Amino acid sequence: MRRCVIIGGAPIGNYSRIKSKLRPDDFLIFCDSGLRHLEPLGVQPDLIVGDFDSAQNPHMAVETIELPTVKDDTDTVFAIKTALARGFTDFLLVGVIGARLDHTLGNVYILLMLNHRGCTGAIDDDYSTMSLVSREPVSIPDTCSFFSLLNIEGSAHGVTIQHAKYLLDNAEIPPEYQYGVSNEVLPGETAVVSLREGTLLLIQVDRPPEGQRV
Repeated sequence: MRRCVIIGGAPIGNYSRIKSKLRPDDFLIFCDSGLRHLEPLGVQPDLIVGDFDSAQNPHMAVETIELPTVKDDTDTVFAIKTALARGFTDFLLVGVIGARLDHTLGNVYILLMLNHRGCTGAIDDDYSTMSLVSREPVSIPDTCSFFSLLNIEGSAHGVTIQHAKYLLDNAEIPPEYQYGVSNEVLPGETAVVSLREGTLLLIQVDRPPEGQRV
């Protein structure tokens, strides 16, 4: 099954990084003002969705779903639901992390929606990759500058971190005490994160913004 890539309207500053994450056979859904990224990414949409309140309908020769402006779902969530209904199980979201904290948090929680449905998902921005750790251990290479583990659902129990600067062994990360921020993989090693119960948001930072190393 092809991977589904959702392109939102949040700013993208490092197009070369995002382009490196794309695959030739990806199914690409552009959401509303995400169409601004069409030319810089050098791709063609397979589907366009949106209420077009922040961008004009381009009326391209591409399947387009025009949504009402008054609705429960954001354009991005609608795109996810449409892709799920079409059988996609692997997702990448780009252009969904920006200055609107409400939209950013809502989009991060899409990863949880996908996880609850047994699907896989990731979010990439100019600096980092976000994904979830839940049922299976996750490996983190030493090419990652920093990584953080944040609890976004309930309490995470049996958290174990190996081959990193800060280790954990069968620990708990509760939502009110997020002490898993800014860890580092040991040089020449591959860190491994696992947990017995719960869900953690894993943020792997390739290169932090200038002046924001910690």
